[in-house]
Amino acid sequence: MSRQVRIVEVGPRDGLQNEKQTIDTGIKLELIERLAKAGLRDIEAASFVSPKWVPQMADHAAIMAGLPSRETYPDVNYPVLTPNMKGFEAAAAAGAKEVAVFAAASESFSQKNINCSIAESIERFVPVFEAARQQGIRVRGYISCVVACPYEGAVSPEKVAEVAARLLELGSYEISLGDTIGAGTPASVLRMLEAVARKVPVQQLAGHYHDTYGMAVANAYASYQFGLRSFDSSVAGLGGCPYAKGATGNVATEDLVYLFNGLGVETGIDLDALVECSAWISGVLQRAPGSRVSRALLAKSGQGGVCA
Repeated sequence: MSRQVRIVEVGPRDGLQNEKQTIDTGIKLELIERLAKAGLRDIEAASFVSPKWVPQMADHAAIMAGLPSRETYPDVNYPVLTPNMKGFEAAAAAGAKEVAVFAAASESFSQKNINCSIAESIERFVPVFEAARQQGIRVRGYISCVVACPYEGAVSPEKVAEVAARLLELGSYEISLGDTIGAGTPASVLRMLEAVARKVPVQQLAGHYHDTYGMAVANAYASYQFGLRSFDSSVAGLGGCPYAKGATGNVATEDLVYLFNGLGVETGIDLDALVECSAWISGVLQRAPGSRVSRALLAKSGQGGVCA
């Protein structure tokens, strides 16, 4: 059994995209650099979506142009979200080496989120996968609402498996399974994983768990025991779902690193540096970190919950 995991940091994109205050491009770039310094090697940097829909991500081209140099961090990967061919073309022109596409396991969520059915959303990705293959750009697939939907309630594990199989067939190198509203428990997550693993190799699955009910770390642990070795997380627990009332952010990167450190599993991430980064971005946003590990370690060091 592997004693290493890959953590994909989604804070700069998924974490910040729903912030009401406009975050300066320089702040986003500093966040990315601080994360790279802490040892993160997969940092989701931006979203190539219409500024009309996600104003916070309007500076995507500037973000790509300002990323830390390859000479400084030669092994850091900066994936970006591309919802359609137009977004993919812009991302490729900006130098993206990896893109992500999003589908949902819930028809209602798909309609509310991107105004089309699940099948229609996946059909939009077909030319993206074809162009990515031609240009040597990797594609990662995301699936939302893999446990529950804010409109439909519980989601069938078989439906998740069906969508995952289609994304794999199109060419996704990995499928990230998102508990978008954070309603999952280890039992419901394992039921979902068992169904998906019948159609997609476990080594090509990643866990993306939100912490609305405080279950995200438990779900990550259960998924690790199941065989997953890739997990998405957000520094300071940044993020949320605008379509799900009460849904909180992604599982905090600090909390996952603390979990895996305790299990003797290698992440390559410096927890102290990560907590400093968490305190810094939380100070910028004028609130305490959403990470329990950060709050505990900052209190222990006498820094308190919010640091500028």
